[in-house]
Amino acid sequence: MRGSACRRRVVAVSMFNMAAPVPVRCAFFVERKKRFCKMIVGKGKRFCGEHAAMEEGPGSRRIICPLDPKHTVSEDKLEKHLKKCNSREKPKPVYYVEDRNAGSGDEAQTTEVSLSERSRTELQCLLDKLEDACKGLQCELEEKVLSHAALQEELDNPKNGESAYKHLRQQASILGHIAALGLLRGGHCFVEFGAGRGKLSHWIHEALRGQPELQVLLVERSSTRFKVDGKHADGEAEFERLQVDIQHLDLGRVPLLREKGLPVVGVGKHLCGAATDLALRCLMEKPSCSESKEPPAKRLKSTEPCPEPAWSCSPAEPWGSALAVAGLTVALCCHHRCQWRHYVGKDFFTQRGLGADHFSAFCRMSSWATCGLRLTNCNASAPNQTNQDEEHQDQKVQEEEHEPAEETDTVNGFLSPSEREHVGQLCKLLIDCGRLHYLHQKGFTGHLSRYVSSEVTLENVLLTAVPTTQTSKPAKSQPTEPTTPKDTPQVH
Repeated sequence: MRGSACRRRVVAVSMFNMAAPVPVRCAFFVERKKRFCKMIVGKGKRFCGEHAAMEEGPGSRRIICPLDPKHTVSEDKLEKHLKKCNSREKPKPVYYVEDRNAGSGDEAQTTEVSLSERSRTELQCLLDKLEDACKGLQCELEEKVLSHAALQEELDNPKNGESAYKHLRQQASILGHIAALGLLRGGHCFVEFGAGRGKLSHWIHEALRGQPELQVLLVERSSTRFKVDGKHADGEAEFERLQVDIQHLDLGRVPLLREKGLPVVGVGKHLCGAATDLALRCLMEKPSCSESKEPPAKRLKSTEPCPEPAWSCSPAEPWGSALAVAGLTVALCCHHRCQWRHYVGKDFFTQRGLGADHFSAFCRMSSWATCGLRLTNCNASAPNQTNQDEEHQDQKVQEEEHEPAEETDTVNGFLSPSEREHVGQLCKLLIDCGRLHYLHQKGFTGHLSRYVSSEVTLENVLLTAVPTTQTSKPAKSQPTEPTTPKDTPQVH
């Protein structure tokens, strides 16, 4: 009886709230929320500023902001509002160079064809092409799970839930790999691509606390809540966040890098799809424009626009000093989000008689690596969306998960779930081998390894690279966990 009385009371209160607005609150009824607006109104007013257009009598009319239709503005204050609206176009920072890392767009536009639109003959032809392209690949995946002492206390903390523990395991292994390459030390600038909240950079800083000449650069295209940057505002290391798409980032123009010219170490945790290729170009491609030889009189703030004087475009004359890249460690994922224009392994594909159409198809098929165990329609109704691992939920830009359900009918009965998974792994491997080929062309030696188990994340492949002439030496304080040897997947 008590529960029924409570429910009747709640309904009565709800009906009262719908019947009349609360005093000193806006009188506009929000149909979507089935209640009145809760904004406080001015003296003698019935509506708040956002709903002032409903006010009868003299006054300025409210109109939709031309920069952002999600809010309104008084018509007589439009000019003033446009100068301070948060949606206005802001000055480009000094390091912004449009499409600097986008790759060549000269290729003829191809129409992407989904796998569901292909016949079984076409699918078989693609599988034959994939098998031929994978023959003789010298790019085996090594099982190499490492750890680092900097995260041991957090790993042992029982307050961390399962999701937090999985993230910590990945961050610990990435730090272990950086240390194994001899890169986890002072005298470097660590550039975290797709930084999000910046947790990976945070642990790099913790591992190197007290080391001299340490710089940390966090690259993220969107604004992010709960960033860790504030924890290091007064620290010994220089922390700086660049809000820019990797596609338009010229590291050679970043004032923090130009000031000391420290060697760069590129890092990233689950750098989705084409973002990996953009990051590789950002690190490896030489700039095409040169600045006047006069150095800047003072260090520029990263948010300041590029100064007017003296950009002379001359490929023969590099801009400023060359960017010294000491190495990179990037956790890969979301191969289905790769794009031919941005892809760095075009030469690798071309040498194997493959082109943009094949690349597009292989990208789509790569999603089978993480959904191959899903039952096909002949056994059970397919779910609407791939059950991707939790890692993508923590990303600064929450990448959309692939939806291969549209392809199920075509592939149903043509490939078993285990065969689909194997094909997806081959597609991922082929795409990543193209990236290794690109790094080799740039004078780097790269490796692919499984840095955590598949129970932690299905996207568990790490790309590492150091200059070919460099001798990798493990750091002295390199605590690692023994690796459990497993059979390396063979390319058939």
